[in-house]
Amino acid sequence: MYAAEETKKLQENSRQLLTALSAKGIGPDQVDALRKVLRFHEHRYYVMDDPLLADYEYDQLYKALEKLEAEDPALVTPDSPTQRVAKGLTKDFPTVQHLVGMLSLENSYNADDLLDWDRKVREASGLSEIEYCAEPKFDGASISLIYENDILSRAATRGDGVAGDEITTNIRQIGSVPLSARFSEYGLQQVEIRGEVLMSKKSFKKYNDELAAQGLPPLANPRNAASGSLRIKDPAEVKRRNLEAFLYHISFYTADGLNEATSRKGEKALSTHSGSLEMLWDLGFRSPVKEKKVFKNIQQVIDYTLSFEAGRDDLPYEIDGMVIKVNSMELQDKLGQTSHHPRWAIAYKFKARQATSKLRSVEFQVGRTGSVTPVAKIDPVPIGGVTVSSISLFNEDVIREKDLMIGDTVLVERAGDVIPYIVKSLAELRTGKESDIVFPRNCPVCGHTLVKPAEEAVWRCVNPVCPAQVVERIIHFVSKDAMDIRSFGEANVRKLYELGLLQSIPGIYRLDFDKIGTLGGFGKKSIENLQAAIEKSKQQPLHRVIFGLGIRYVGETTAKILANAISYLPDAAALSQEDLLNLEDIGPKVAGSIYEFFHNADNITLLQELEATGVQLRSAKSPVAAGGSLEGKTFLFTGTLVQLKRTEAEEMVEANGGKLLSGVSSKLNYLVVGEDAGSKLEKAKKINTVHIITEQEFMEMIGK
Repeated sequence: MYAAEETKKLQENSRQLLTALSAKGIGPDQVDALRKVLRFHEHRYYVMDDPLLADYEYDQLYKALEKLEAEDPALVTPDSPTQRVAKGLTKDFPTVQHLVGMLSLENSYNADDLLDWDRKVREASGLSEIEYCAEPKFDGASISLIYENDILSRAATRGDGVAGDEITTNIRQIGSVPLSARFSEYGLQQVEIRGEVLMSKKSFKKYNDELAAQGLPPLANPRNAASGSLRIKDPAEVKRRNLEAFLYHISFYTADGLNEATSRKGEKALSTHSGSLEMLWDLGFRSPVKEKKVFKNIQQVIDYTLSFEAGRDDLPYEIDGMVIKVNSMELQDKLGQTSHHPRWAIAYKFKARQATSKLRSVEFQVGRTGSVTPVAKIDPVPIGGVTVSSISLFNEDVIREKDLMIGDTVLVERAGDVIPYIVKSLAELRTGKESDIVFPRNCPVCGHTLVKPAEEAVWRCVNPVCPAQVVERIIHFVSKDAMDIRSFGEANVRKLYELGLLQSIPGIYRLDFDKIGTLGGFGKKSIENLQAAIEKSKQQPLHRVIFGLGIRYVGETTAKILANAISYLPDAAALSQEDLLNLEDIGPKVAGSIYEFFHNADNITLLQELEATGVQLRSAKSPVAAGGSLEGKTFLFTGTLVQLKRTEAEEMVEANGGKLLSGVSSKLNYLVVGEDAGSKLEKAKKINTVHIITEQEFMEMIGK
C-alpha cells in the first residue's frame, strides 16, 4: 500500500508532527497531515505487524487529533482514526441483505477428493489444465463489508447466507479493517468484500489469562471468541479483544466508468483471484497475499496443501484447512454455482481438532493455595496429534453452565497449543444412566470443610497442613524464581513426600541424605549437587524467601517491596494493614493477605523453623544508588524481554537509583514493554503520565 518513498516521507512527517506537538502544538491546518500519518501507522501496526512508531508516540498524535476535532467538530471526517471507537452501547443488530449470497464451500478431506474435483472442473471448462489459487481456510467468523465511494458503509455477519446482522460499529473497532480504501483508483464505486474475523493465538491466550485472573471461566477457542465478539453490545469490549480480519474475496462491485485508465487498472486486478488479493493488500486490507500460492495443476496444489497442514501450528492464528479456487475470474463465471456452493472453489479440511469421548469420572485436585479444581477423566482420544484423557473443568460454575454429567458423551477440542477443553455435552445422546457430578464440600485430601469466598468462583481448603497444599507449597518454595534449589524438581519433591522423607518446607534443610542414597535414581553425584543447592539457598535474598512462602497475591515485585520495608522477616507481624497499604503499590487485597499470613501461628512457627536451619531471614539491603541516572523514577516491566532477563533489568533499575512498582498506576513513570505484552500495556495507555518505552529505549536510558 505504501511504497518505500511514501513510507519514508510519512515517517518524516510523523517526526515533524511530534516535534511540533512538544514545542508549540499542532494546529488545525495540519489536521489532514495528522490523519494521514495516523492511518499510515495503523496500517504498519495492524496489517504489516511492523510498527515504525512507539505506542506512546502514536497515542500522543492520536490525542492531538482528538483535541483538534473536539475544538472544531467541522474537522471530523467519516474515516478519521478517531471515528473508529464508538461511544455508548449498540442497541440492536438489524438484519440486512447481502448484495450477493454467501454460499458454503464443498468440502474435501484427501487427495482423491481434490483429484476428482479437478476432473469435474476440467471437464466443465473444456481445458486440460487449470490454474488454481490456494490460500488458508481461516477458522473464524465470516463477515461481509461494503465500501461505497471509498468509505466503509456497512458490515454484516454471514447469517443464513442471504441476510445477516448489521455489525458496522463493532467492525470499526478492528484495526486491520480500513475505514476508507482507495477503490476509486481502480475505477470501482461500490464493492462488497468477504472475509473472516479471528483472534490470534497470542491475543486469545492474553484474554483468557485476564479472565482467569478475575476468577472467570476461559473462552473455549479463538473461533468462538471471535464469533461471539461480533454481537457484543459494548464496542469498547470488542476493541479490548484485539480482533483481526482477513479479507479474501470480492463478491460484487460496480465501476464508476469515469476514467479509462483507472477502469483498465481495475479490470486487470480483477481478472484473477490472486490479482484481487493483491489489490486488497495494496488498498490496506489484510488479505492472505503472503499465504496464497498460484499453481498450474492440481498435483502442485495437493503437495502445497499437505505441507501447509504440517506447519499449521506454527501460524499465529487458527486455520482448519485450505481453500482452492480457480484463479481466472472469467472461468469462475463460466463454471457458475449450485444452490449450495460455487463449482470453482473447494475447501480441503485438515484433520479434526475436535473429537467426542465419554466423561467417565471427575477428580478434584487441591492446589498450593487450597483451590479445588475439578478435572474430567475421559476415554483417551487423539486430538491434533495428542492423546487427551484429562481435562480441567476450572470450577463448579463451569460444570453447571455446561450441564455436564458422569457418563455424558462430550465434545472435546484442542486448538493449536491451547489446552484441551470440553466444548459441550451432547445431552441428546443421554440414556438415563448418567449421574450428576457432585462437587465436594469437604477437602478430597484432608477432609477439612471447604470454603467459597463471596468474591471468588472457586472452593478452597483452608487447612494449612493439608497434604496436597503442603506438597504444592514445597514445589513452589524450591522453584527457580523462589529459592532456586537446583536438582529439586517437582518429581523429586513428590517422591520424597510419599516416602515420608519430606513433610514440610523446613524439612528441606533436614533431609536424611543417607536414606535418600539408598533410593533408586539418586546417585552420589546427584545427591552432592542437591546438598550443595540446598545449602546455597540458605543465603538467598530476603525477597526470594518471601516469594517462596507462597503468600496469596504476593508476586516477585511485591516480595521485594515488603523485603525493603523490613530488616527482619518476623517483624512483618508488627505491620498493621494500614502500614502495609502505605507501602508502594500495595492495595487492600494484597495487604489483607500479607497481614493474615503473618498473624497465623503456624506461619510464625514455620519462620522460626526455617531460621533454626540456617535460612537467612534478615535483609541484606543494597543501598539505593544516590544520584543515579534513574533516581526518583519508577519502572515496571511487562512482556518478554529479548536482551535481558527480567531480574537483570529490575536490578539495573535499582542500581541506577530507580524504584520498581508491581502494577500500573498514576505513580508509574515508565512501562518497559517486551514481546507479548499483556493487560498492563493496555492500562498504561489510558494514563497520560505513564511513558511507554521499549527495552532498547530502557537500555539507552541507563547508558547501555
